[in-house]
Amino acid sequence: MIIGLHHVQITIPKGTEEQGREFYCHVLGLEEIEKPDSLKGRGGFWLQLGHQEVHVGTEEGFDRLTTKAHIAYQVEDINEWREKLAQHQIDIIESVPIPHYERFEFRDPFGNRVEMIQKIS
Repeated sequence: MIIGLHHVQITIPKGTEEQGREFYCHVLGLEEIEKPDSLKGRGGFWLQLGHQEVHVGTEEGFDRLTTKAHIAYQVEDINEWREKLAQHQIDIIESVPIPHYERFEFRDPFGNRVEMIQKIS
């Protein structure tokens, strides 16, 4: 029986961890948590998001712009996020509408697809 979601992993190119931390910790405001010693040599870093984790690993030879794979962050004020990302020169991509949600997408500095989604009444 599956009882929950522990973490998701995204990847960035090797050697770009500081740029990744700048984006994910400072722009998106996620908290970095310490990786276990046994995994530190692999590069990347881990983030805490509520009860779940986002693991940012490193991977070479992958074109992140060619995939629909993504992570979706549920937010309280989607317009605030539109403004914040625009301040950081991040292009907003309008998403196909789905019932009861407002959402948009963007690509992180490494090409990973990211979605911001807000439940509406």
